Amino acid sequence: MIPPKEALNEAAQRSFAGPRDRPSAEAFAPNLLAFIRLLRRVGLQVGPGDALAATEALTLTGIETRATVRAALAATLLRKHDQAELFDAAFALFWRDPEKGATEAAFAMLEDQKDPPKPKAGDRRMAEAMAHDRPRPPPPPPQEQPPQQDAVMTVSERERLQQMDFEAMSATEIALAKQEIRRLVLPLDERPTRRFRTDPLGPRVDLKATIRAGSRSGGELVKILRRRRVVRPPPLVAICDISGSMARYAQVLLHFLHAVTNDRERVHSFLFGTRLSNITRQLKHRDPEIAFEMVAHMVPDWSGGTRIGEALEQFNQDWGRRVLGQGAVVLLITDGLDREGGRGLAEATDRLKRSCRRLIWLNPLLRYAGFQPKSQGIRAMLPHVHEFRPVHNLASLRQLIEALGKGTRR
Repeated sequence: MIPPKEALNEAAQRSFAGPRDRPSAEAFAPNLLAFIRLLRRVGLQVGPGDALAATEALTLTGIETRATVRAALAATLLRKHDQAELFDAAFALFWRDPEKGATEAAFAMLEDQKDPPKPKAGDRRMAEAMAHDRPRPPPPPPQEQPPQQDAVMTVSERERLQQMDFEAMSATEIALAKQEIRRLVLPLDERPTRRFRTDPLGPRVDLKATIRAGSRSGGELVKILRRRRVVRPPPLVAICDISGSMARYAQVLLHFLHAVTNDRERVHSFLFGTRLSNITRQLKHRDPEIAFEMVAHMVPDWSGGTRIGEALEQFNQDWGRRVLGQGAVVLLITDGLDREGGRGLAEATDRLKRSCRRLIWLNPLLRYAGFQPKSQGIRAMLPHVHEFRPVHNLASLRQLIEALGKGTRR
């Protein structure tokens, strides 16, 4: 049970008072438990064993200075290098003033500035965690007779959100759609490989392993060893258009790519407008806010023009042989509106099709019932793809996931 905040403040002040007081690590324990709970709320995986290790480390190092305490806690509570920034923010906010509210503690320094800088990734989540223990206002008194509403012929908000176009969503609806995207699970379309593994119930006899085991027992084949072919999901490659006409869809689909990247192995993501950018390493970060901030720093052509032919040609030359092996599935996300009028687009798309097992073109323009391939870029690409699907709402994403789970044969 966490002690009241007055006691936390007194203990915190005694903890960093200096070498005169020489406080003990036992008096520091309640503050340490409160800090560990804050780290859990912001997403760090800290268990009871880590808390015991931190207590032992503080007992050995002492708590006379702030730097010593920070180093001891970081050595015992941090597991990944990418969590250091979030840990430092939590340490600074918690030990400065635990009673401060979320917004005042996180952005107090920005009050007197005319142009406040953009908050770093994770600040919003840190502010919410700091405000977790603040007293909430009492709920409004219930009405004596709640008004009756006619629910005939109405549709649930979730069902309406499934069918709503991404471009027509408000900011609140976009946030709800991103939450739904994080819950989507991409099934594993496992494919057989050339490798085998030992399996006592395998369908094949492992002759080499059987003879090797028999040589250890004087040449007698005491037991027949068996093996099974290894299966694993094929690589998934996403090439997404971030031009002006695709900017709103790309912002939502990046959350889908981030969820897929952190859910399965061998996922490669690329963005293109007027140039091609590989964002695979950035999307592997578990924290979506930090991942998208890193993507924004390295992609200079967001909401600009479109050169689909040059981007696909660069992908075929620089990345095709690296990521398109072992039956890869490629998701090409673009509306097909090319700035160059489709020049070289047919050849680049045909080469991409021949290099992968499935080439799925996701086009948001298919949301229109009367869609016709009148653009030169669309007419050049359409004969060279395996599947042509819409991607404009949550329902189309669910249909895509079902199609990827079923797989296909050559």
